[in-house]
Amino acid sequence: MSSSNTRRTALDATHRALGATMTDFAGWDMPLRYASERDEHVAVRTRAGLFDLSHMGEITVSGPQAAALLDFALVGNIGGVKPGRARYTMICREDGGILDDLIVYRLADAEYMVVANASNAQTVLDALTERAAGFDAEVRDDRDAYALLAVQGPESPGILKSLTDADLDGLKYYAGLPGTVAGVPALIARTGYTGEDGFELFVKPEHAVELWQALTEAGQGVGLVPCGLSCRDTLRLEAGMPLYGHELSTSLTPFDAGLGRVVKFEKEGDFVGRAALTGAAAEAEQNPPRVLVGLIAEGRRVPRAGYQVVAGGEVIGEVTSGAPSPTLGKPIAIAYVDAAHAAPGTEGVGVDIRGSHEPYEVVALPFYKRQK
Repeated sequence: MSSSNTRRTALDATHRALGATMTDFAGWDMPLRYASERDEHVAVRTRAGLFDLSHMGEITVSGPQAAALLDFALVGNIGGVKPGRARYTMICREDGGILDDLIVYRLADAEYMVVANASNAQTVLDALTERAAGFDAEVRDDRDAYALLAVQGPESPGILKSLTDADLDGLKYYAGLPGTVAGVPALIARTGYTGEDGFELFVKPEHAVELWQALTEAGQGVGLVPCGLSCRDTLRLEAGMPLYGHELSTSLTPFDAGLGRVVKFEKEGDFVGRAALTGAAAEAEQNPPRVLVGLIAEGRRVPRAGYQVVAGGEVIGEVTSGAPSPTLGKPIAIAYVDAAHAAPGTEGVGVDIRGSHEPYEVVALPFYKRQK
């Protein structure tokens, strides 16, 4: 049951009418699955899936010094992002710990949209607001101004093309353009969290139901299905994409997470966490931290977050995410392991599953990469 303070998206009645199993996720009532999460997963890999992601947190940063503020507040070089493009980045604490991973869209010369994870949206909003002191820029909470729909999978370009005259062929990965989809004004972004080609559509909440129905009808002939959060997790897991609270946390720096490439020391001026992250980068060179790797089960038992990774009777790491992989047909996991055991093909690695050391193969991430 939903508690009275659980937030609902503009598509809540649509999900219930479709028979979705609902779950509380970061304070939102969200669809977990509609029928079979495995079927939903396979649909995205082979055809197309339609997601409601309206729980994500949109924050608009605008004004003459919007770029300067974001370059100070975040670890990436945001001022270098061209209008119409997007960038994956992070916001860190002064000590280098990761507060959240983000996508930042440059909508215009002096206007950006920061998209935060649902569970961290308030934290990110508060941090940006605090860090805006002294900058000629405005930070605006736009979480209620947008609904977010995603259509993902190999059939998604064709589905969207039938509903818009926007130049989808010219829209690169990690780019966005304003357009009209099924008569609805939208920011059309070629982004996603599934490892497939696809689009995320930012629209006003009052247009969400109309757009969902138009996409559903347009995708009927090519096997589009509604998809819940459960298959979104297995899709991102196969694609080796980190999830905040699992692979990323305040106790880790981007260098600990193997994502030091997002930290742009070459940008001008100071940024929050620069000193600590400079130290973390040097430490990672001298003394490699645990490495994020893929693990594929030799048996059928599924590893879960928090399970210990073992070798030769010693604990060498910890699973951060695990699930059965519909694409590989075997259980898989992402884990942080000691550098000495991180090379693909390392022998003798197992996961402690309730006292039994189950054998696993160490592989490089991602598990799955789509054919271009």
